[in-house]
Amino acid sequence: MVTGRIRLTGVDEGIECTVSTRVRGADSPTKVLDALQTMFPEANRPEHLHEPVFGTPQDAELIWEHQGMNTFLDALHQQRILDTALDAMSRRLSDEQTTFNISRQAAVKGKVAFPIPNEHPVGGTFEIHLSGRGLSEWLEAATWHPGRTQVPRSVGDEQSMNIDGEASTWH
Repeated sequence: MVTGRIRLTGVDEGIECTVSTRVRGADSPTKVLDALQTMFPEANRPEHLHEPVFGTPQDAELIWEHQGMNTFLDALHQQRILDTALDAMSRRLSDEQTTFNISRQAAVKGKVAFPIPNEHPVGGTFEIHLSGRGLSEWLEAATWHPGRTQVPRSVGDEQSMNIDGEASTWH
């Protein structure tokens, strides 16, 4: 009998994780990095960006490749949002890859919030791109919780949230 959850990270599991975001206008690269490092602690500070100066806005895309997902997945488990995470992370799953967003503002506090599709939350988002063989099964395993023994879930099942982020009704 298994007494604890399997701790997946994506590293050495065939899953590649890339995180990106845009730093625009008066966004502070330091604050953006601080938010990112709460979920992806191994992310490095970009050397080419500096704090904004009045009258000289910036617009740059920042990309961090080969990120481990342990801290991010731990946050999902601690917040108990695993079914929501499965739905949000697999919504754009295609050909062994997926892309989803999380709120930068929530990440500052070590929380994961998945914005409603096509909405742009205050503070911006991190875009997370995952790819690898068996990604669908990996997502199901990474978001597994004991409640799924009673109410099984899988990627794209009839219990998934609606495209607008509303909960589906099931009995």
